[in-house]
Amino acid sequence: MKDQQTFKYICGSVLLLFMLILPLIAPVHDYLSIPTDVKISASNESEALTELEETEALTAFSSTDDHQVFYEFAGVPLKKTDVTQMRDIRLIPGGQSVGVELHTKGVLVVGHHLVNGETETKKSPGEEANVLVGDILLEGNGEELNSMEELSTIVKKSGEAEKPIELKIKRGKEMISTSLTPVFNAQEKEYQIGLYIRDSAAGIGTMTFYDPETKKYGALGHVISDMDTKKPIEIHEGTIVRSHVTSIEKGSQGIPGEKKAKFSLRDDRLGTITKNTPFGIFGELDGDMENETYPKGVPVGFAEEVEEGPAQIMTVLDGEEMQTFDVEIVSNMPKKSAVTKGMIVKITDPELLDKTGGIVQGMSGSPIIQNGKIIGAVTHVFVNDPTSGYGVHIEWMLQEAGIELYEDHANKQKAS
Repeated sequence: MKDQQTFKYICGSVLLLFMLILPLIAPVHDYLSIPTDVKISASNESEALTELEETEALTAFSSTDDHQVFYEFAGVPLKKTDVTQMRDIRLIPGGQSVGVELHTKGVLVVGHHLVNGETETKKSPGEEANVLVGDILLEGNGEELNSMEELSTIVKKSGEAEKPIELKIKRGKEMISTSLTPVFNAQEKEYQIGLYIRDSAAGIGTMTFYDPETKKYGALGHVISDMDTKKPIEIHEGTIVRSHVTSIEKGSQGIPGEKKAKFSLRDDRLGTITKNTPFGIFGELDGDMENETYPKGVPVGFAEEVEEGPAQIMTVLDGEEMQTFDVEIVSNMPKKSAVTKGMIVKITDPELLDKTGGIVQGMSGSPIIQNGKIIGAVTHVFVNDPTSGYGVHIEWMLQEAGIELYEDHANKQKAS
């Protein structure tokens, strides 16, 4: 029995030693270091393929027709790398502070209230009709609703005619219908339906990029949600404007900081907002956007190119002056499908830490630059550690903006 245990111990030790040594063997080391997928730009395709094929122990050869690199050892095929050719895109990095105004698609229900009717009984017609907080009222009596004024007009007409309002409602992905009858509030001398509603939202954030070829832009790096319902705002239309930072509330552990800014929706318009998505807001600018630090723009750095280590962000702390600050990419987590939290970013710049404590509200969308390429944007702060937060990879923002990334797709569009 003792000899048997000794034998198992020796076998286990030899196996463990073999497993530790195995990755150091040249062919195995090369095999493990070979990526299964890689993105390369059209301008450096030959250079990138040569780099992929440089292995000490494995034989590699490329098939440009199939966009693949094959690896073999002693004539035995072991692995292949799929190569995706990307367009050469140069973006103007953002960093500017921007003001945002969104008008909702429909009107958003954010609460209920009781109405003082002509009797002593108080009630909320909306709540009795099973209209819930977070519902979006799309139509009233067949008329489209996009503002509180439009709903007020329908409420008044229906109340005076003593007829119910037929409502078309969007609840999540479901479409439902209901009806409610307005109640006359004798004290306020108007008909009411017992609902608090909102038709717009405003705030500030940071521009991430501008594509001079298409005039499309991306900003914020995360979705804009309603402050009461916490649900994403479905937009009917929106405007992005120039913003002037007035002060900074410094963040600390458990308390997120905030940029304070002012802007004029009438005088400082930059462009339109057409999409509000988990990856930010997107649309087109009325004119060109400039960045004095990168006047000719920078190429795109895809998720696989991001390195753990030093990088920079651009943002505004005072007025409209853009500054560059040092950060560190603590973790890079490239995925084949779109994710909003692809990197962990840590602020290392002493000046930025002194003024803000780290990442603050309003800094979302600040572009991240590494090795002369734009690789993504700052999105969320860690509440318990304001010096750190998440970043989103730039390719997912470009995809949401409707900017074509793949060379093959672009060629097919030109051909058609």
